[in-house]
Amino acid sequence: MTIGSLDLTSLRSAYAAGLRPHDLILEIEARIKAHADPALFISRPSLDALLARADALAALPIVERGPLFGIPYVVKDNIDVAGLPTTAACPEFAYLPEASATLVAKIEAAGGILIGKANLDQFATGLVGVRSPYGVPRNAFDGDYIPGGSSAGSATSVASGLATFSLGTDTAGSGRVPAGLNNLVGLKPTPGWFSTSGVLPACRTLDCVSIFALTVADSWAVAEVVAGFDPTDPYSKRFSWAVPGALPAKVRLGVPAAKDRRFFGDHAGEAAFLQTIEQLDAAGHELVEIDFEPFFAVARLLYEGPWVAERYAAIKDFIEADPSRLHPVTRAITLQALEKTAVGTFESMYALEAARRMTESTWGQIDALVVPTVCRFWRVDEVEADPIVTNSALGTYTNFVNLLGLSALAVPMSFRADGLPAGITLIAPGGRDAWLSSLGRGLEALNDLPLGATGLPRPEPVVLPAQVPDGMIGVAVVGAHLSGLPLNRELLDLGATCVRATRTAPAYRFYALAGGPPFRPGLVRVSDGTGVSIETEIWALPPDGFGKFVSGIPAPLGIGTLTLEDASQVKGFIAEPVAVEGAVDISGFGGWRSYLKSKS
Repeated sequence: MTIGSLDLTSLRSAYAAGLRPHDLILEIEARIKAHADPALFISRPSLDALLARADALAALPIVERGPLFGIPYVVKDNIDVAGLPTTAACPEFAYLPEASATLVAKIEAAGGILIGKANLDQFATGLVGVRSPYGVPRNAFDGDYIPGGSSAGSATSVASGLATFSLGTDTAGSGRVPAGLNNLVGLKPTPGWFSTSGVLPACRTLDCVSIFALTVADSWAVAEVVAGFDPTDPYSKRFSWAVPGALPAKVRLGVPAAKDRRFFGDHAGEAAFLQTIEQLDAAGHELVEIDFEPFFAVARLLYEGPWVAERYAAIKDFIEADPSRLHPVTRAITLQALEKTAVGTFESMYALEAARRMTESTWGQIDALVVPTVCRFWRVDEVEADPIVTNSALGTYTNFVNLLGLSALAVPMSFRADGLPAGITLIAPGGRDAWLSSLGRGLEALNDLPLGATGLPRPEPVVLPAQVPDGMIGVAVVGAHLSGLPLNRELLDLGATCVRATRTAPAYRFYALAGGPPFRPGLVRVSDGTGVSIETEIWALPPDGFGKFVSGIPAPLGIGTLTLEDASQVKGFIAEPVAVEGAVDISGFGGWRSYLKSKS
């Protein structure tokens, strides 16, 4: 059987058609040999071990096969895998863990097959991918350019068609920059959503494990396996579970104001980003220019502030015993910790909170930020000539994200005039990971890009069911909570995702209520035959989020049972009869958006 793309959809179809995990492993071995990049992997299981794992999975009854059955994956070599050394790209530091990291254990239990531990910027210090004594993994498109770091090998292995997905880590952008440089999806979760137990820390208070994948759907499928609270990780957090839904009809997207668009002379990258902005506008989304200085102020804190001391703390005994064993650039950065003071630490913490407060107003204007994932494609020789400045530039739109506890998703969007990939990163408040995945799927579908650097076509998109998922509660909204409108953020903050856009049955009158702002409509059921059908969206909320949402609804509005145009019923906004006193009947507009458009 011919094996093509390793994306999840294609591999699952191949397994259903008779592919054996044993044969897949032999194919991957052949691909790795042909790829011939000695700097890609730091260690790998033996072929005998890989085939034994594949055969053991194949022997399982179908009902016992996990969601990642027979799926090949890679992990960054600062993540523990039992039986393989963890080096963090420093041979003298290497140790042999007795147990795998929590996330690796979950993937193994789900049926994944680990094919190798990937090269990285030493001790995950860098966004460039060239700071390793094991060499520089090749960029999947052009070896003259950097692969991005610190998760260099994690990204290039997937982009080169050697694995379905990989795990990286992300402190300052290491789960996003390599994705942008290699035409991949990079899922950077809300800090604390994925366990970091068994991960060698860089900055423990900020670190996230990230996922590199060929499609947004693939990244979410892996996230569903690995996410969840881990009591062994002091930084693990409990989150309300949500799932991706339909792309909302309209999303308010914040883009850097013209003065804040930094590409460091990369005109092809700048042109590609402007083209993407135009495409988003043409797709009907609302674009809002954002003053990025508050975010840049946070970004500067990451390397100018005391967080570099966390890097020192992670390897304190090792570096104090013999600093010369570190890569020269890694050593120079890490030893800056000795210049930090306790007083300076608190001053930076105060500065962070002040900057955080300045950024908060942004989220009242938009649903997500859209930034270029990579501000410039640097060549390897350029980075080696000026390692600090080039690395700092790569963090322009990434460094602030974890300091602010945000969620992020890097998505491929186009190819530049020079043939290199160009992508964007979607950034939203923490906890909106599922919603970002919904948005990412929609934007990914705007362009039929090949997968990674394989040249292979994308599979048919996974169609999400237009029903409220089990365990969640649906709510119909008809006014200011519609996507792209001012109160929609209340739903997003509670972990809601859009299920579908639809209309009510023709049994309602629609009113613009007195008062405001915020201006609100009222939906009243009538039985005299004068009812009309009203535009609505169905959103799915976790049970605790639904309770919080309902408790905040002010009189004379409430939650009742609405009948939709397909005769199904769902909870949704209704108005008490007293609400129509002094209200304007706007039923003829057929929806709140049309009414607002007439007013403007």
